[in-house]
Amino acid sequence: MKLQALCRRTTWEIVRDPLNLAFGLGFPLVLLLLLSAIQANVPVDLFAIDRLTPGISVFGLAFIALFSATLVARDRESALLQRLYTAPLTAGDFIFGYVLPLVPMAAVQAAVCYLAAVPLGLTVSVRMLWAVLLDLPAALLFIGLGLLCGSVMNVKQVGSICGALLTNLTAWLSGTWFDLELVGGAFQRIAYALPFVHAVELNRAALSGDWASVMPHLWWVLAYAAAALAAAVIDSAREMGALVAATALFSWFIGLSARYSLVYGSLASVIILLVWLYLCGNILILGDVFNCVWYRRRLDQT
Repeated sequence: MKLQALCRRTTWEIVRDPLNLAFGLGFPLVLLLLLSAIQANVPVDLFAIDRLTPGISVFGLAFIALFSATLVARDRESALLQRLYTAPLTAGDFIFGYVLPLVPMAAVQAAVCYLAAVPLGLTVSVRMLWAVLLDLPAALLFIGLGLLCGSVMNVKQVGSICGALLTNLTAWLSGTWFDLELVGGAFQRIAYALPFVHAVELNRAALSGDWASVMPHLWWVLAYAAAALAAAVIDSAREMGALVAATALFSWFIGLSARYSLVYGSLASVIILLVWLYLCGNILILGDVFNCVWYRRRLDQT
């Protein structure tokens, strides 16, 4: 129930921000139309519609990462996360409360991209559906990276680092804009050691029906997606650790004494709840003081 409530709240935050939603859906379409126009005048094999569309679809997921990072960073700067940390949610519940609403958004973005490519010459087939479905592991990767960035950065840092850096990494290392074999060398080896080019090649293989090439690329994307989500969960567990430990210690302390009901009678549960809230409030205040001091020291060092 708690996870469902967090998912509904995240969905509402997505829906009530139409500007970011329209940008995430519209900007890949603008790129698709622009590069298709270039292809019509100066034919390049890389920009053929059946090769360009998977690359644009994966590149558009970088904006999903920026959106998720901004959402978490904004919640960190408000009192929402402090209230969530005191709720009976695990770190996994907390992360997947953001992930689950964002996955349909990524699926819609991929579907819109492929449907927009049909008037530009993409052949309609069931393989388009497979390409959209195989876009979801890459979506989990970008959402995980976004949540991780949002957990350790503020809103301004998210825009400059997660937005600009991740978008450029996806553009340069995915093989969407130029053939990596033309560069070769260390650059190509680095690109194939990262998941971006594998996500693009995975979608290209699915769209072309080359099923033998799907699994090698899929394993790369799934491994990086699992690592990104695990890192986000671990970071959330670290932040929630003090409150969880305090709650467990408080439960043990209460269990040592049976005098609360004798002293307070029917109000014993209320008194215990107030003491627990007092303890959690002090932990949050101490954490806020620590963050302020640490932030000011960083400013002084720079």
